[in-house]
Amino acid sequence: MANTPDFLKDAKNLLSELGFASSKVWYHGTSSALVDSIKAQGLKRSGDKALKEAAKKTMATIGNDYTESVEPVFLTQSKELAFYWAEQTVRNRSVRIEGSEHPVVLAVELPEDLNAKVKPDVGAASLLLLKEGEEFMAYLANIYEQNGLGAPDIDLMKAERMEYLNKLGMAYYDADIDSAYLSLINA
Repeated sequence: MANTPDFLKDAKNLLSELGFASSKVWYHGTSSALVDSIKAQGLKRSGDKALKEAAKKTMATIGNDYTESVEPVFLTQSKELAFYWAEQTVRNRSVRIEGSEHPVVLAVELPEDLNAKVKPDVGAASLLLLKEGEEFMAYLANIYEQNGLGAPDIDLMKAERMEYLNKLGMAYYDADIDSAYLSLINA
């Protein structure tokens, strides 16, 4: 997994002993099946309506209620990390939705006032304790090692907020993002 295309490999330019450098450009990984909707409506919090609806139907079938939570738009400062999350989106969708999809990365360039509202994703600590988080940490360690650095040493329960952003490349924006601020990254 995470056979990142060369045109998305940017860690060599962003990564240092301090972690990933940030700029005014953020990235969001998603499925190709969602691009037309995103171009029309922007990035929506809790955005994958088809996947949420499929989960709701599954839970109803087995007699459980499904409570939909409102999640922010997840961002990262690295195209390489966004591609990883795009692959996860495609994998998650393939379990419930048929079709031919592939991972894509969107650039998010917000005006200065909105950019100031991008926050480190400290809530990722709970994700990182799961199997999915372990897989991400292994992927991340590989990126660090390929760039001549040791894997990030982070205690998820005691880490400072900025470590989630700098060392792990995890951020969020807690509002919808207008399509005017988005562009698809192509080779």
